[in-house]
Amino acid sequence: MEIREYKKYIKGDRIIWILLVALSCISLLIVYSSTGALAYRQMGGNTLHYILHQFMFQCFGYGVIIGMINLVKVSKYNKYANFVFLFAIFIVCLGLVIGRGGEGTGRTIHFGIASFQPAEVAKVAIILWVARLLANAQKDPRLLRISAIKIIMGIGLICAIISVANFSSAGLLFGTTLIMMFVGRVEKKFLSLVLIGALGFVVLIYFTAPLLPDVGRLQTVRNRMDRFFHKEKVSEKGLTQDDFAMIAVHRGGIAGVGAGKSKISNFMPAAYNDFIYAIIVEEYGLIGGVIVLLLYLIFLTRGGIIIQRCNKSFPTFVATGAVTIIILQAMVNMAVSSGGIPVTGQPLPWVSLGGSSQIFTAITFGLLLSVSSESSEEAPKEEENNLIPDNVLPEEDILMTQN
Repeated sequence: MEIREYKKYIKGDRIIWILLVALSCISLLIVYSSTGALAYRQMGGNTLHYILHQFMFQCFGYGVIIGMINLVKVSKYNKYANFVFLFAIFIVCLGLVIGRGGEGTGRTIHFGIASFQPAEVAKVAIILWVARLLANAQKDPRLLRISAIKIIMGIGLICAIISVANFSSAGLLFGTTLIMMFVGRVEKKFLSLVLIGALGFVVLIYFTAPLLPDVGRLQTVRNRMDRFFHKEKVSEKGLTQDDFAMIAVHRGGIAGVGAGKSKISNFMPAAYNDFIYAIIVEEYGLIGGVIVLLLYLIFLTRGGIIIQRCNKSFPTFVATGAVTIIILQAMVNMAVSSGGIPVTGQPLPWVSLGGSSQIFTAITFGLLLSVSSESSEEAPKEEENNLIPDNVLPEEDILMTQN
């Protein structure tokens, strides 16, 4: 098969495809550099193991994206959104029962050699379910208010379950939902009340955590907030990962210490995942950090263009959700690595080392590129139809009537 024949399967916004390839290159470089110590601890010094692992899953992710674009119509996701959402609730509950985590919280479900985080399933499910409810209610303000209440009830339920094992992912999903509802023209007063209620819930957890049973990660959330707001008081207990991240950023300076020359990654358990942006800055400096930030900002811009070009409600909200969740996750990872917010476990999308997380990130990109592809195909048809004024026959029909 010739290269031209392959290209016909690469549909959707070309700039986003270029961004994906650029992020893949950055990912392979930094994963190879940041997993050196891990390779010696777990793989007998085979430093190629993790870069090959990342390369394999990213290749599979590209296959998922291409398959979604070429084999599944966006409208199909609308039909199965309810089922996917219910399945996500089941998986999240299952994670609490049989899942395991670094602190015994059930963040991850293991099936033999494979494992995944239930929150990753929820990310995709919530995008589709919220998009469906908003799209079906756009023509009726009363129905939109009812749908908004349903969304908050459903998202509140699944986020409450997720928060037991993964508080940051619950917050990320809730924030994505609010932005989708804002784009979906839900009343600002309603959204403001929901936001105030959510912030009040976080404050309540912070102050009541010592009184609650030691279940899930509630104590961890409070402890991380304390470390963030009272760093000088906890510094005597020794360096934490966020301290090492600050050292990495300081070492990087403007131009960085050079590719593969990170020292801090040898001391950080999550250097290749939650704090990978700090290692990028250490090796490539402020210049490298800004370049990575710009790549995500370009993605945000292109995502906004795709959303503007949509002429149907459901694809519009699907694209909004996909763009929002990727950008919010990227911003959270960068903010944690640079000390801007309390430590939380969110990988840098398409860059951090991962297996199943790469696949679910690929699905999110696939949703966006599917919307882009279908919008591009529909645009010429609409222009052609708009060239024919109402009640005017096409030229060939006029000739037929004259004969």
